[in-house]
Amino acid sequence: MRVMAVGAHPDDIEFLCAGTLAKYVERGDQVFNVVCTNGNMGSVEIPPDELAEIRTNEARKAAETIGAEFLMIGENDEWLFHDKRTRTLMIDAIRWANPDVIITHSPDDYHPDHRTASDLVFAASFLSTVPHIETEHASQEGIAAILYMDTVAATNFIPELYVDITDTFEKKHAALLCHQSQVQWMMDHDNMDVAEFIEIIARTRGEQCGVKYAEGFQIAKLWPRLRTERILP
Repeated sequence: MRVMAVGAHPDDIEFLCAGTLAKYVERGDQVFNVVCTNGNMGSVEIPPDELAEIRTNEARKAAETIGAEFLMIGENDEWLFHDKRTRTLMIDAIRWANPDVIITHSPDDYHPDHRTASDLVFAASFLSTVPHIETEHASQEGIAAILYMDTVAATNFIPELYVDITDTFEKKHAALLCHQSQVQWMMDHDNMDVAEFIEIIARTRGEQCGVKYAEGFQIAKLWPRLRTERILP
């Protein structure tokens, strides 16, 4: 399988689905991490232009940690909008990855960039199959299935499917810690210890499905995206 993960910010994928992505890679699937914004607002001390470069490099290193390819779309943090230009960029990103399945944010997550990223994926994944919409990469032949990853802090989200990430949790943890620029920022801004946070959520989802650590997902239950086979590892 070809699996595309789309996060609004440079660390979202690692927070919400990196354990599952690592399992895909371990079984021989190809994984493509796509990040919508450059994260340039995520600091008090580091100037935005410098931070954008730092966070892009952190996201690339995190992708390498789990064995994924990486693409940065690079919109400004906090200012991700769904318009013709960003829709076209997402269409081309999907054509680049040519995925069988796309994992992205829940439409009901807390951050407006998360919601916009989800909306962009939903629209662009259909339009990526339309040949007359021209981008750098050729149109896809089929429409990818969409899975929604957990919300931040697991709020307002009831999983329909779970993935046991007990064996890949340490890889998820290592990938998240690639985002060193955010460790102190999240403590100061969100009162969040990132390592403790992901363990609590993974243990909570694990308790729900009878394993030590898990990640939860919902399916976009719409034609023509449904599949008869399980598309999670």
